[in-house]
Amino acid sequence: MLRISLRDGEALVVNGAMLRAKGRTELVIENKVALLRGREIMAPEEATTTARRLYYATMMAYLGDEPEAHKNQVIDELTLLIPAMPNDEGRAACVRFARQVAEGSYYRGLTTCRTLIEFEDAATAPANEAA
Repeated sequence: MLRISLRDGEALVVNGAMLRAKGRTELVIENKVALLRGREIMAPEEATTTARRLYYATMMAYLGDEPEAHKNQVIDELTLLIPAMPNDEGRAACVRFARQVAEGSYYRGLTTCRTLIEFEDAATAPANEAA
């Protein structure tokens, strides 16, 4: 059982359906569902870097009816991301992500992918500051 509290207007995706709270709402999820809260949902236009495109493709695989349809994009983006990681810790996170997704643990993969986005942002920050 999973308890979720939503603020007024907060979005929630459950098995691909977008829901929005009207007023403060508390939900109890009693069975297994694919679920993302508003702050975990990425819009297509936000997928502007390799790690973000990886997150978006993984999110679509997690929420969609056919995870296999997004598998190639996940593999392609991960293949680009691994050599771009600035350190061993980032590359280890890539391996952890790959294992999670291969096991079908897409939600855990999304959590790891948020870490990959942080690594990518940190690696590109000096380049962005110099521009």
